[in-house]
Amino acid sequence: MPTFDAVSANRVSGRAARFAVVDPATGESFDEVPDMRPEELHAVVGRARRAWPGWRADPAARTRALLRAAEAVEAAGDDLARLLTREQGKPLAESYAETARTAARLRYFAELAPRTRRISDGRPVRSEVRWRSLGPVAAIVPWNFPLQLAAAKFAPALAAGNTVVLKPSPFTPLATRLLGSVLAAVLPEDVLTVVTGREPLGARLASHPGIRHVTFTGSVPTGRAVAAGAAASLARVTLELGGNDAAVLLDDVDVERIADRLFWAAFRNCGQVCMAVKRVYAPARRHAEVVEALAQRAKSVAVGSGLDPDTRLGPVNNAPQLARVEEVTGRALADGARAAAGGHRLDGPGYFFAPTILTDVPPGSAVVTEEQFGPVLPVLPYGSVDEAVDAANGTGFGLGGSVWGTDLDRAEAVADRLECGTAWINHHAELSLAQPFAGIKDSGVGVAGGPWGLYGNLRPFVVHRPEDI
Repeated sequence: MPTFDAVSANRVSGRAARFAVVDPATGESFDEVPDMRPEELHAVVGRARRAWPGWRADPAARTRALLRAAEAVEAAGDDLARLLTREQGKPLAESYAETARTAARLRYFAELAPRTRRISDGRPVRSEVRWRSLGPVAAIVPWNFPLQLAAAKFAPALAAGNTVVLKPSPFTPLATRLLGSVLAAVLPEDVLTVVTGREPLGARLASHPGIRHVTFTGSVPTGRAVAAGAAASLARVTLELGGNDAAVLLDDVDVERIADRLFWAAFRNCGQVCMAVKRVYAPARRHAEVVEALAQRAKSVAVGSGLDPDTRLGPVNNAPQLARVEEVTGRALADGARAAAGGHRLDGPGYFFAPTILTDVPPGSAVVTEEQFGPVLPVLPYGSVDEAVDAANGTGFGLGGSVWGTDLDRAEAVADRLECGTAWINHHAELSLAQPFAGIKDSGVGVAGGPWGLYGNLRPFVVHRPEDI
């Protein structure tokens, strides 16, 4: 069977170049992975290109292979979940859920097929719109959901008949390498290849002339660089570039009823979720009540190693991100904000930050206007719904948003005014495999999820045929 990272030939002075992987719960390295060189990446893309014609030729075989792949992921669920928690930090229960979601996404796209469309325009010509795959796809994945986001990229790409070169974050390469090994047992050789390495490996992959579609999740600056690199070969790009989602609480909201849902919409995976709630706007007369309800939960949540069954909130994934969380929180506190809970790094080893609820935050503070991507949540008061909507829409992001209240029709009317790709009512960050997922403004380009995700990996091919000779 094929190898899953294609780096066994990565030799530097007779030895393979490698880099360390750190356990965020301890701050210590516990394994290492290969660091791919440019010429090896070129060879991988070449093999993906050569594997493409055979893979695209038989849709029924693709379906069978992807269904077997879903079963293989489920069978390896224990090993995948534990390794994911070790390198990413999230509680083990969340890692199991991510592994299950990976298998479910493979199964969903395995059974999804593009539809040929007949066009009738009154002429004596039969026109059909058929669909063809693009070629090798580069999938570049961040560290917050390594397996789930990888599958969100490679499952529709493979189902559409493309081959994939998958690059995980250098902070979380291990579970993805294991996933590649699992999938190598059921997929044809070179159809899916996992490559690991530090930058500029991702930039080289995105700009490689043999890549026909780049699908990337990460920061706005890196996303712009990816798009610029892909432009050299006019490759298609799908960019999910994060968010700064606002939750608008209306004056009829039942705070105690929604507090748990609202808290976990912000703090799941230690707040390291692109579509997490990152700002809360509460009516001025209800503001103190909302702050207190969220602060109580922040103070009582169990924080620790994701391998501990009692843990509900793990560490921040890496040292640079922990420094970022400390920076934006410290700046807010220096500017007059108050921590109703948390506000500081926890003592001891690892990258732990206390779950933090901020109040009295200046509206222009970076913790409000930028994506903090950690366990920190500012709660801001508003005077009118118009003011709240303007504030919610007042950043460069537009991924998701939510409105919370008792009158659902009123809440939906407010949600319809949010400038984002997805708006939820009385919940947040819940997605179906069958629905589109896309942002506006700086939150991205292109669509993932559902049939839209499949068609994003295809191009139309039109055949004209006269009705008679």
